[in-house]
Amino acid sequence: MFSIVPAHAAIAVAATLLVSAQSTIAHADDSSPWQRDSHSAVRLLAGSRSGAVLLGGIAFQLQRGWKTYWRTPGDSGVPPRFDFSKSDNVEAVTVLWPAPLKFDDGAGGHSIGYHDQIVLPLRIVAKTADKPVTLRAEINYAVCEKLCIPVEAKAELGFNSVASTEDAALFAALDTVPKPANIGDPNPLTIRDVKREGAGKVAVDVVTPDARDVNLFVEGPTPDWALPIPTPLERGAAGVKRFMFDLDGLPPGARPDGAALKFTLVGPEKSYEFNINLD
Repeated sequence: MFSIVPAHAAIAVAATLLVSAQSTIAHADDSSPWQRDSHSAVRLLAGSRSGAVLLGGIAFQLQRGWKTYWRTPGDSGVPPRFDFSKSDNVEAVTVLWPAPLKFDDGAGGHSIGYHDQIVLPLRIVAKTADKPVTLRAEINYAVCEKLCIPVEAKAELGFNSVASTEDAALFAALDTVPKPANIGDPNPLTIRDVKREGAGKVAVDVVTPDARDVNLFVEGPTPDWALPIPTPLERGAAGVKRFMFDLDGLPPGARPDGAALKFTLVGPEKSYEFNINLD
């Protein structure tokens, strides 16, 4: 069981519902059975087996009107947590995150996450390329409407198919993961500049053909940084949207000077990820 710990605002938890799905026998299908609770379902997906690096996924289905969180939840909520340590012949698993959405959290702030259905791609490195791989996942996440409910699930899946029936879904999800970019890249949507405004604020200038459908998110160098969601300003130069955020939510003893920040810039069609050191 885990509890919801808001980053900046209290969030009402009306009920605690834990769904502990018993591990099933790994089988040759390309997806595990859905593990369901009253408002969501989750399962594993396996891509085609080729070499030591495999593509998999965690698929979520959410009841209409409900959402779940991104790796950084925003002003309230908790991110999903995954434990793959009980897998067989797995050296490492990297979770890849499709571009998220911004929601009102009902407490005057915003949360960051997904609704309806989402697939989180997994990059899986096998210890030995020519031996069987079984992925076992313990999945902890929250589903929220006006109230938030934590969920626990377990799933198990073998990677056995030379040509998986889930390849199309996995590559479609992979295409929605923000692409690495550098400040000033000649893309129609990009970050032009990041600069300090006094001691406690940061300004980010975004080049965009349509500022109405652009969101910007920022993360610190470690998960215990809880930086606020950058706020878009009403006025700016033509073709440029300025975002501002306060240097709040730093862990005790941390200083922003030189901090490695990650910016995720989400547009209606393309999304990009920028890593910078804050001067």
